[in-house]
Amino acid sequence: MQITEGKAQFEVGNAFYNPQSQTARDLGLLCATLHRQDTGALRVLDAMTGCGVRALRYCLEAGAGWVWANDADPDIEPLLQANLQALPSNQVHVTHQDAVRLFFECHVAEDYYDLVDVDGFGNPASYLGASLWAVKPGGLLYLTSTDGRTLSGRQTDYSLQSMGAIARVHPAAREQGLRLLIGNLLVEAGRRGLSVQPVFSFFAGEIYRVMVRLVAGAPFPSNHYAFIGYCHHCGHYEKVSWRALSRAKCPEDQPLTLSGPLWLGPLHDSVLVQRMAELARLWRWPQRVQLLETMQAEATLPPYYYTLRELGHRSKRDVPPRTALIAALQQAGYAACATHLEPQAVKTEASFRICQQLAQELSPRSSNQEDIA
Repeated sequence: MQITEGKAQFEVGNAFYNPQSQTARDLGLLCATLHRQDTGALRVLDAMTGCGVRALRYCLEAGAGWVWANDADPDIEPLLQANLQALPSNQVHVTHQDAVRLFFECHVAEDYYDLVDVDGFGNPASYLGASLWAVKPGGLLYLTSTDGRTLSGRQTDYSLQSMGAIARVHPAAREQGLRLLIGNLLVEAGRRGLSVQPVFSFFAGEIYRVMVRLVAGAPFPSNHYAFIGYCHHCGHYEKVSWRALSRAKCPEDQPLTLSGPLWLGPLHDSVLVQRMAELARLWRWPQRVQLLETMQAEATLPPYYYTLRELGHRSKRDVPPRTALIAALQQAGYAACATHLEPQAVKTEASFRICQQLAQELSPRSSNQEDIA
């Protein structure tokens, strides 16, 4: 059966294809297009191409001049060749190699790419660092993790083993996962005297995706690489620097549960995300415009969010609608917005206690009172 996604038409056969990941692919196309417009070039390495949908769309929609479509499974060669027939033979190269070996071969040959897309399954730790070796300085790396158990704190020992960081369970664990990936890339790049800057970060359907830019000559941003503290007693969150680890307590003098080290800087590049939204509007992708506007609003807010469920549970009250709580926070002088990470949550610079107070004012009756009524 032939499938259409964007301008690409292809067969899936026995190759991997996840239709729920189209949003992530759309975001990658928008970013890649802007990179081509800014630099005049777009060479893409699709390291785990599957059925080839990304390779097709990078050429047909983002204007890539060259795409290397690689997949470790040689059995899908006929399918992949058939799907990529829509592209000129001098525009695409197909191989079946182990991704890590491929990255190092690119480095040895000094064959660097404007965009390296690594859309794998599970934990990317085994190839995360190696993937940077194929990226041109100033170029982009688009990385995937589907290992939600590790990133959300349900496999603490393995998070330390695979990512060099402790992940703990708490209500904002989805954002924690993205920040762990960025932090890990930051350290790997730092070992080579380079750095990475987040372009955008995206979570949907248990899939974590981060787009980062590899940069040379940037100092290590140690102020953005530290810890998140969460209090299971009162719901308080705060950033915790390395020097403050021994003093990590909430306002009620309870010890904080720490996750990290991880990236604590902006989750997205606000300027570039705005440009992506403008391009999505031009391409008549209204759902992507709405998503990108949400991402732009959340970009520079603190590295956590408050779920309405947590607010209701701790306040013993029904929670107000998210829009009402955001409006109340803004009226009180706090930056606040929705987040794409969790449909029933708010990101804000206000403390959890202030959110509780405003939520109680908006919903004065307790849930027990409502049940009795």
